[in-house]
Amino acid sequence: MPEINRAKTLHQGQFTRLIKITQATSRYPERDVLVLMLGHHCGMRITEISRITVADVMHASGKLRSEISMREAITKGCRQRCAYLASKPAIQALETYLQFRIERGIGTVVGSGPYRGLLPHQPLIYSSRGDGMSQNTKRRVLETGEEKAYRACDSLQAHVSKLYQRAGIKGGSSHSGRRTFASKVLATTGDMETVAQLLGHASIDCSQRYVDVDLATLEDMFANAL
Repeated sequence: MPEINRAKTLHQGQFTRLIKITQATSRYPERDVLVLMLGHHCGMRITEISRITVADVMHASGKLRSEISMREAITKGCRQRCAYLASKPAIQALETYLQFRIERGIGTVVGSGPYRGLLPHQPLIYSSRGDGMSQNTKRRVLETGEEKAYRACDSLQAHVSKLYQRAGIKGGSSHSGRRTFASKVLATTGDMETVAQLLGHASIDCSQRYVDVDLATLEDMFANAL
């Protein structure tokens, strides 16, 4: 069987370089850093990141949520699951991006109001055009054998892959965040069932593909645990 090309799993130093170069070279560094953080620290897919709303990450009071509930309509597996906004770098990136949007009036209401004045049901991540990211309709077969349509944000996926290329990370792609997240969880907990739950997989067999990294890499990730 031909070898499957999988997205690169990053060491902490590589991820730090990716963030620094993105901050220095991106036209929209606040947005792009947040997208990378949500993948690496929350295990979210690119399309999920592109489709969550302001209300998904924030209460009406303006306080950030600790859990991001992703509806089955926006997940590739068509199953609802939660991502956890627990890491300080991801929280800071979110705060920075929200402030960026508020200061520039991107998706805001006139005057102050709930959700810090942001429109709650608008996408969290905006495109360079000032609206939500474009989505492509695709179809996949679920574990039940049912065929179901889902949306995919190919434009953001391609953009994030370019961020890895710009940082000189060979093999890095929009899926590197989820693979790195899964490997860190395994290194920290030693529990594949926890990995499967956080990734939203129906079984650990599917999750196993995300953590086929060598022992040295896992040890390095444990030393830099979440």
